[in-house]
Amino acid sequence: MKAGSLHLSVLDQSVSLEDHGEDEAIRDTLALAGECEALGYRRFWVSEHHGLPTIVGSAPEVLLAALAARTRHIRLGSAGVMLPHYSAFKVAEQFRVLDALAPGRIDLGVGRAPGSDGRTARVLNPHSAGMAEDFPQQVLDLQAWVSGRAHQGLLAHPRPPLDQVGQPERSPQLWMLGSSDYGARLAAHFGLPYAFAYFFMDGQGVEQALHLYRSLYQPSARHPRPQATICIWALVDDDEAAARHHALSRERWRLDRARGRLGPLRAPDVIAREGFRPEELDSLAAMRRSAFVGSAAQVGARLRALAAELELDELVVNTWAWDPAVRRRSYRLLAREFDLSAGHSA
Repeated sequence: MKAGSLHLSVLDQSVSLEDHGEDEAIRDTLALAGECEALGYRRFWVSEHHGLPTIVGSAPEVLLAALAARTRHIRLGSAGVMLPHYSAFKVAEQFRVLDALAPGRIDLGVGRAPGSDGRTARVLNPHSAGMAEDFPQQVLDLQAWVSGRAHQGLLAHPRPPLDQVGQPERSPQLWMLGSSDYGARLAAHFGLPYAFAYFFMDGQGVEQALHLYRSLYQPSARHPRPQATICIWALVDDDEAAARHHALSRERWRLDRARGRLGPLRAPDVIAREGFRPEELDSLAAMRRSAFVGSAAQVGARLRALAAELELDELVVNTWAWDPAVRRRSYRLLAREFDLSAGHSA
């Protein structure tokens, strides 16, 4: 990675906030995308989760259509569509429509995980038993249809313009998402870009996954070389003390999640007054040691070091905060730290 060449992108999960309506989280995602575009971020991705009271972005394809209407040049994408819930043909159609709305700006990230509990997964697709085993074939089918090519005698419409030899001029960029070796191997086998969910396990397994991806990579026509990124969670404020205070919201949520308690993100002032239980302190300390929380200079230095260590030229940043203004300030300070407005994210 050359000096000054690190690109930053955004993953937004439409997180619900205590004392606020869940629908506000969706509208806040729309507003944030426009601000991140103006700041110079390279991509704006949205996630898919179901049946959760915290992460309420349940329909990325709908959200992306609204984002396409409100932005002009930032790449937009799913991180990701949980493919075993759906027909690959229908997903291809949805993303062909998105490509028509935002030509050349659409990323289609797909994953095998359910993004939900087992009961919700069965309701989403009553025929989902065994679908995870069909995931590689689904990816192959999706890759063909979303590109605008005929496959199994079918075309996914609307098709893009064709070049002089009758091939589609553009298509959404397909990404493989994962947090284990499985996704890395599959992305390498199909010659696809790969995004590792670093924030799922605080980076556990990232070195091995990226090594497997790069060493096993089979070049494809669109991607002759491997293209990898990771998604990290980070929170930046004017100083470390302020950032750590606002990080209390996510820390409390993670500790509660480990006990099977899920709910909206809570205000840091409330959490600070309540404090933490003695039995939670070891987990909390471990969480804080690995967290990207602090001033822009502190977090920026750690992000640059991590990107250099993993040989990455792009990082995707996910930020939770109970106060939307804090989240926006975090992205704004990071953009300034990396001088994104100078065109590094183009």
